[in-house]
Amino acid sequence: MREHKHSSHSKPERHRHHTHEHGHVHGENSGHHRQHREHKHKHSHERRHGNNTHEPHIHVHVNGQMYSVPRPTHHHQPSAVSVAAMPSGHQPHNAGHVHHTAAAPNRTHGNHRHSMQMPVPTMPPQEPQYYGPEPEKQKNLFQYSLCTGRKKALCIGVNYYGQENELKGCINDANRMHDFLINHYGFHKGDIVLLTDDRKTPRKRPTRQNILDAMNWLVKDAHCHDSLVFHYSGHGGQTPDLDGDESDGEDEVIYPVDFKKYGHIVDDEMHTIMVKPLPRGCRLVAVFDSCHSGSALDLPYTYGKSGRLEKEPNFTLATGARGVLDIAQGLRKNNMNTVTRAFDGLMRKAGGGNAAAYTGRAKTSPADVIQWAGCKDSQTSADTYEAGTATGAMSYAFMKTLKENPNQSYQELLTNIRDILKNRFSQKPQLSSSHPIDTRVKFLM
Repeated sequence: MREHKHSSHSKPERHRHHTHEHGHVHGENSGHHRQHREHKHKHSHERRHGNNTHEPHIHVHVNGQMYSVPRPTHHHQPSAVSVAAMPSGHQPHNAGHVHHTAAAPNRTHGNHRHSMQMPVPTMPPQEPQYYGPEPEKQKNLFQYSLCTGRKKALCIGVNYYGQENELKGCINDANRMHDFLINHYGFHKGDIVLLTDDRKTPRKRPTRQNILDAMNWLVKDAHCHDSLVFHYSGHGGQTPDLDGDESDGEDEVIYPVDFKKYGHIVDDEMHTIMVKPLPRGCRLVAVFDSCHSGSALDLPYTYGKSGRLEKEPNFTLATGARGVLDIAQGLRKNNMNTVTRAFDGLMRKAGGGNAAAYTGRAKTSPADVIQWAGCKDSQTSADTYEAGTATGAMSYAFMKTLKENPNQSYQELLTNIRDILKNRFSQKPQLSSSHPIDTRVKFLM
C-alpha cells in the first residue's frame, strides 16, 4: 500500500487493500477555473452505514443529555414516484452502461455472516423533533423524512483512465447504484444523473464543474419527505483545514476526473451545496466509497456499534466558551436564572438569536441528512473484486446487505456492512448524521 503526498496538481495517493493502481484522467470541461490552495494534501478512498426501535418514546442523546420524544403508532407506505424532467445537459442514462472488469485474479468474499435477524424496525416518527438544553431547545429541531415524495439521485464513478493511479471498480459502482435505486427503491431513470469517465459526451463526465452543477441540481426545489441520494466512488483525500472546523486539522476532499487542472472538492463546499439548502424533513443519503471519507459531508453526529453516539457537535466552539463557564457557575450555585441568562447569551452570540446561524456553526440541520462512508477519516477504502468484477468494498457491502434485507434499522445496517468487510479489510465504515438519530428506527431511502 503506497502513500503519495502531493500538491494540489499532483497525483492522489492510492490506499486500496490490493495491488491495483488508482489513476486520474483529465476531463474536457469548460467549467470555471478554481483557485488551488498552495499546500500539500493527502489523497485516497472511503465509505459508511446504521440501526432500530420498538419503544413508545424515542430517546435522543444530545450534548451529554437524553431527551424523550413520543413515537406515533401508525405507519406509512411509500407513495408512487413522480416523473420529472432532467436538467439541461443531464439526460437519463438508461442504456449503454459499460461495466469494466479488469483482467485480474478472481477475488470473492468468503462466507459472510448473514444479515442479523432482528425484529422489523419501526418507522421514524412523523412530528418535528426538538432537542437541546432548555430553554433554547426549540432552536434545534429536525424532522425525519418518510421518503414518500420525489426521489432524485446523483451517482458518480471515476476510474481516472490513463493515469498512474487508475482505479478499476468505480464506474461499476456508479452503474450498479443507479440500477439498485431503480430496482429496489422506486427511483425513476429520468431522476438520476450518472457521471462516469468512460463517457464521451462532455456533460456526462465527472469533471469538477459537472459534479458541482449536478450537486446543485440534486437539491434544487427539495421538499419535506423527498428522498435524495448522492453516491460517489473514486479517489478521496485530505487537505489542511483553513477555517478551523476540523478537530484533526484536515478537511476531507474528493477528486473529479479533471482535478489536476481544476482542483478537488472540499467537504465544506459539499456541505454548503448539498446540506445547507435542504428544508426540514427532506432526506439526503450520501454514500462515499473513497479514502478518508468518514466526515466527507461535515455532519456533526457520528454513531458506532450498537447505535452508540461517538461524536456530537462542540457547542462550546460553536457559541463561545464564556457562556459555558457562566452556565457551569450557575449550576454550582444552583442559580437557574444565571444558567438561563447565560444560555440565552450563547444563542445570541451564535447569530443574534438567529436559529439558522446557530445550527450553521454547529453544522446541524432541520433536514434529515445521513452519510454512510467506507472508512474513518484516517483510513483508506478498498478497490477490490467480487465474483471476478471490480468494485469498491463499501459500495458492494451497502447494496448487498440492503438487497438481502431492506427492512433494517440504522444500527443493524451499520453492523451488517461492517461484518461483510471486517474479515478482509481494515477499513471501518462510518455512519453520521445532521441531527441526533434514534438508530433503532428503520433506514429509509
